Amino acid sequence: MIAGSFFLSISALILAFPVSLGICCFVHGMGAPRLGSYALRLIKLMTSIPTVVYGFVGVFVLIPLIRDVFQHGSGFSWIAATIGLAVLILPTIVLMLHTQFSLIESQVSLTASALGMTTAQRLLYLVIPASRKGFIAAAVLGYGRAVGDTMIPLMLAGNAPQLPESFFDSLRTMSAHIALVVAADTQSLAYLSLFACGLFLFLNTIFVNVGLRILMKGSEQGV
Repeated sequence: MIAGSFFLSISALILAFPVSLGICCFVHGMGAPRLGSYALRLIKLMTSIPTVVYGFVGVFVLIPLIRDVFQHGSGFSWIAATIGLAVLILPTIVLMLHTQFSLIESQVSLTASALGMTTAQRLLYLVIPASRKGFIAAAVLGYGRAVGDTMIPLMLAGNAPQLPESFFDSLRTMSAHIALVVAADTQSLAYLSLFACGLFLFLNTIFVNVGLRILMKGSEQGV
């Protein structure tokens, strides 16, 4: 379950981060201004949607699609939970990058205009290289959001306590294990395992926060 939590969180982050970066570039001038504004409003709206709604959509839309297209298992799998978690953490990453991009653009826009840079050149050569701290913070916050989520892994991952051998295998995360056991058991050894899961999740939170501070401090020294 420790491995399942790690695999699922990292795969969701790997999927969500480049999409989030693309959305931010679209919002900050690579796309039509009006469409960019609508896209940003949609991202902000997604932050208010309960996690269980993403889970229900995944169960009734994503799971049958994976099952029919790949013809492998029940559809409740690592890949299904990865996609669901990626959608869930995407607004967190986008808004963090958007805030950093806006801060940097306010500092370099005049220089970029004086040099005759296009929007793409400004983003590629000035904004993105100067947004290192925002990239680090967005990645760490996205990972923390993914590893701590319960509903998406519980509803989409299949909840088999095993090491997955492929993206179409089921897995169980620590947060989903806590929800499953608490709902059905208060006496067995499985119930006692909840305290170990809680301890690992707590330690993960500490490591994420300490790691973020170290990385941000190193980034500031590098600048």
